[in-house]
Amino acid sequence: MRGKVWVILFALLVIFQSDAVLGWEKSHGDRVREDRDPLAAKNQRQQLSWVDSVFQSMTFEERLGQLFMVAAYSNKDERHKQEITKLIREQQLGGLIFFQGGPVRQANLTNYYQSISKVPLFVAMDAEWGISMRLDSVLSFPKAMTLGAVSDEKLIYSMGAEMARQFKLLGMHINFAPVVDVNSNPNNPVIGYRAFGEEKRLVAKKSLAYMKGLQENGVIANAKHFPGHGDTESDSHYTLPVIRHSENRIKDIDLYPYRQLIDNDLMSVMVAHLHIPSLDSERNKATTLSKYVVTDLLKTQMNFNGLVFTDALNMKGVASFHKPGEVDLLALLAGNDILLYSQDVSKAKTLILQAVEEGKISQEEIDERVRKVLKAKYWAGLNKTSVIDTNTLVDKLNQPMTELIAENLHAEAITVTSNKGNFLPIKNLDLHSFASISLGEDALLFQKQLDKYASFEHFHIKKGADAANQQALEKKLDNFNTVVVGIFGVTNSPSREFGIQPSDMAFIRKLSQRKNVVTVLFGNAYAAKQMQDFHHHLIAFENNEFTQKLAPEIIFGGRSAYGILPISVSNEIRMGSGGFMKGLDRLSYSKPESVGLNSAKLREIDQVMELSISKKAFPGGVVLVAKNGQVVFEKAYGHYDYQKSRPVSTETVYDLASITKVLATTQAVMFLASRNMIDMDDPISKYVPSLKNTNKGGLILKDILAHEAGLVAYIPHQAKTVDGKTWKNEYYSEQPTPQYSLPVSNNMFGITTLRDSLWVWTVKSNLRKLDPGRRKYSYVYSDLTMYLLQALVENVTNQPLDDFLTQNFYDPLGLHTLTFNPTQKYPQDWIAPTEDDVAFRKRLIQGYVHDPGAAMYGGVAGHAGLFGKANDLAVMMQLMLNGGTYGGLTLLDEHTIKEFTKRQSNQSRRGWGWDKPDPEKGKGGSAGVLAPKSSFGHTGFTGTCVWADPENDLIYVFLSNRVHPDANNNILLKDGIRTEIHDIIYKSLKK
Repeated sequence: MRGKVWVILFALLVIFQSDAVLGWEKSHGDRVREDRDPLAAKNQRQQLSWVDSVFQSMTFEERLGQLFMVAAYSNKDERHKQEITKLIREQQLGGLIFFQGGPVRQANLTNYYQSISKVPLFVAMDAEWGISMRLDSVLSFPKAMTLGAVSDEKLIYSMGAEMARQFKLLGMHINFAPVVDVNSNPNNPVIGYRAFGEEKRLVAKKSLAYMKGLQENGVIANAKHFPGHGDTESDSHYTLPVIRHSENRIKDIDLYPYRQLIDNDLMSVMVAHLHIPSLDSERNKATTLSKYVVTDLLKTQMNFNGLVFTDALNMKGVASFHKPGEVDLLALLAGNDILLYSQDVSKAKTLILQAVEEGKISQEEIDERVRKVLKAKYWAGLNKTSVIDTNTLVDKLNQPMTELIAENLHAEAITVTSNKGNFLPIKNLDLHSFASISLGEDALLFQKQLDKYASFEHFHIKKGADAANQQALEKKLDNFNTVVVGIFGVTNSPSREFGIQPSDMAFIRKLSQRKNVVTVLFGNAYAAKQMQDFHHHLIAFENNEFTQKLAPEIIFGGRSAYGILPISVSNEIRMGSGGFMKGLDRLSYSKPESVGLNSAKLREIDQVMELSISKKAFPGGVVLVAKNGQVVFEKAYGHYDYQKSRPVSTETVYDLASITKVLATTQAVMFLASRNMIDMDDPISKYVPSLKNTNKGGLILKDILAHEAGLVAYIPHQAKTVDGKTWKNEYYSEQPTPQYSLPVSNNMFGITTLRDSLWVWTVKSNLRKLDPGRRKYSYVYSDLTMYLLQALVENVTNQPLDDFLTQNFYDPLGLHTLTFNPTQKYPQDWIAPTEDDVAFRKRLIQGYVHDPGAAMYGGVAGHAGLFGKANDLAVMMQLMLNGGTYGGLTLLDEHTIKEFTKRQSNQSRRGWGWDKPDPEKGKGGSAGVLAPKSSFGHTGFTGTCVWADPENDLIYVFLSNRVHPDANNNILLKDGIRTEIHDIIYKSLKK
């Protein structure tokens, strides 16, 4: 009885398996009936007419040449060129596959080869991640596994479309991509990162978007490696890999992406060199040479009517078992249409002709394949003669949108695989002391980008460093509580653990026990299997300029994270890990086109800056543009001085002069107003009682900030402290002492009571006379406003102004260069010099405030004294545009910001503290004439300005040291350089 049960079960199993196969065939029977033709052109009549005319112009032997494509190079010598020339002329080749070289060299060769070919040549490239895979001077797109982490297939489509544009610029017609292998084996040595992932539906979706991007823009896509190279542990370039899966498993998983692509008019397929006994059991039979795989399975069962290409016929997967020429014939007999990388075209053609005579294959069958090739050539536009234009070809290949597409893909792919306690993105920057470690590579770009978000100390350690080096580094990290570790030097070799050293991972684990450690893997995601217990971990998939810049943006919340891991690397890090992690609305960094600005127009800024430097308007400077919370233009020009002692960088710190008024004192006043700690309608004496019995006591705060309180424009306080050309000894000393403690300049210290003296002189100053018949003072821009408001802030907060700003603004926002007295915090050579002060301080000023009054205040004054780099200024202005919030913090009230930044009276263009564009039509004042009237900002005497536009969410920062070496140099203002650049930015907004 038990035996009968087993027989019945076995029979049911056989029936089930048969039904499964039939079910697969039935479910795709509609394709058999539909007979799709992906090679058909829109005008099929013209296509067939051209195909017939070309076909009839060739003898049968010439037609055979259409079935061959050979390798060509643009980095080889004249001998190689002549070899290809001979093959084209004597064998009537169907096409060329270009490999290494350069764009212009390849274009010139293509023009020549096409000119000597009787029938237009197919030109192809194996360019899975773009033509940079083969050519120099061209940007690279992400690898397939990176794309596998991207949720938005529209981005992948855009990449395919951009590749197609580049292909057509180079006169190419076929891209041997996408790879549609389902990489189910982490130890796969040849596919791995070249696959989108390990799940069939994911692979199908990504590859379909890639395919459509190519084909809908005029380039033939090629799905490879049929029937599936995803579960191998050997490389078909060097041997014949064996796959032992059942036919049902292969049809269910490996062929799934092919079915989806074929349903959507896939135009070509490449057959792999694999041995799959369940499909063809003949010993050492490669799938490329198997009639069952190529003809029965692909062409008949799957009803594929596009072009079928062999993989390269010089690969050991077939070349080890068959001689050149013979392997070509076997591939043709198996059903392939085009033979790639033939090693002996002449011999192959001879053997094919012999096979026709022997009846192994008919001439009609070969002619049909030739016609198919010609149809594809017509579809690709080869019916029309064209010559590649090499003029500015490299620039045309590398358009701003090209870079933006690559950046967006990398940004969407970066995956946060672990985030214990939602530590990321990092918040409350003032609670952290930051260090970074570059493991395996001194990654300067990564470090530079981290510096945009916080103050970091950077360290580098080699892979596999010994215990002594690790201990030395650990000791250096004692003073830091948060460490960002970039893991570099990752390889694609599973047999060598992807270049990851266990001792390095042990060091990071040990560090994580007592510090917040954030790790970023810059390379193959499979390497993350040794990082499964890391608390805060990101996978960037690749190591390049994009990922090194983007990873810090995600760590600090400049961008949200979206990546979803397309593979499983360990029990803890599974496919599907990651997903959305919301950013903190901090600044991010991108290209002008990402926010609708035009890169070409913005490049006019370069011309303005270079011309200005040549005219000695200033020795150097920095221009920054941000829109929609993204810095899209940040460039440095010139040098610190006219002797070119040091080039300016985007990290160069400048004396901001009167920008201090708005990014220091006015910010502090807004902070107090946001919290109802002051009322702008009150007299200042309410908050500074010492002013009660003075002519300043009744001045109203809003009038002071609008420069309509009757204060004189400027008091040259320094004149009281000098006698002719020398200092008065009672005021200054060359050495610091308890009595002389105020830093006025290098080796110059003011008496400790000097600030008190300036305050008294300021308070005792006369007010301006009222104009006849007026009860309100007219507008006069005055530095004295900020002396008074500094006193207000310090009285109300019971803190020095600089301490208050550092505690409440600069440290929480991570602005480590925005500070007073910068030489107390960072090296002097970070700072551009200002005036060679021959009148007062008798020395070159560098790292000390240029304004004499602010210097006499010890470098911390309400009207001047602030230093900073362009990026830090942009953060402060973005805080304003965000309505007082930034990085998860709310520092100001939105209503207060609107009140302070609106025009306050008919007497001037100004707000409270803030400057505004001139209200008269056609005038911009200190802003460009194109700036909306809602804009607000300020300029600085040293040659600086900063502007924000709430209507366009636009920020403009200009930094220079135009007062070096002589403050009387007025070319900057006379030529309107800052406003001209401001207008260029607005012109770049126009379509």
